[in-house]
Amino acid sequence: MRLRALPVLAVAGLLALTACGGSTSSGAASSSSSAASSSGGGALTGTLTVFAAASLTDVFTDLGDQLMADNPDLDITFNFAGSSALATQITQGAPADVFASANQTQMTVVTDAGLAEGDPTVFTENVLEIAVPQGNPAGVTGLSDFADPDLTLAICAPDVPCGAAAEQVFEAAGITAQPDTLEEDVRAALTKVELGEVDAALVYASDVQAAGDQVEGIEFPEAEDAVNEYPICTLTGSQNPEAAQAFVDLVESDTGQQALADAGFRSPSS
Repeated sequence: MRLRALPVLAVAGLLALTACGGSTSSGAASSSSSAASSSGGGALTGTLTVFAAASLTDVFTDLGDQLMADNPDLDITFNFAGSSALATQITQGAPADVFASANQTQMTVVTDAGLAEGDPTVFTENVLEIAVPQGNPAGVTGLSDFADPDLTLAICAPDVPCGAAAEQVFEAAGITAQPDTLEEDVRAALTKVELGEVDAALVYASDVQAAGDQVEGIEFPEAEDAVNEYPICTLTGSQNPEAAQAFVDLVESDTGQQALADAGFRSPSS
């Protein structure tokens, strides 16, 4: 059983060869034997490549660890990044078996290109939350503080799901935000808070929970105006469709849903 990673330079090289590009992170994988048996009845082997939204890094890595523990001859590589970057990589030919997006918009990019195997399913939801450094030194109290030019603020770029959601909540609140930095994915925004480089950032509730005591979270009512639905699918170009389906089955199983709930995600509303 090997833990495999796709460092940024390795992905860049792969994209140069296959007309795709992106940044990555990785985790080892393992699952319940029920997920494996549901897709073929035997032990899974080979390599599985999962492209997933950055906010899923911790929970998907843990689920991957479960799947690989039950299937010692299976290697799983994760590519965690902003969903828009992942969708672009997939449509440009990046080899992948599973795609999990942080919103429906980026999944549509992949389905419209005819690259999804069957219909994607929504497996979880997430909402935004304000993250501030431990102790909240700037005294941030709510969403209106994102209009304060005296604060140093981070949000995601508008083309990624967390940035699109930020635009929705600002519109709902009637706020003209004045961010100092637009980040490529939600984990990059969270890191700014953890390092004390910004006074506040808009991230997902699950990211605040993942950061533990490194940050504090501030909920705000407008978050319910921008609930992010997370769809997942196997891909038509999968080189390991049996393992791909087993991973999706695990995510959607009671085990996967409990792991997502424990990580701060919400059950799908439909």
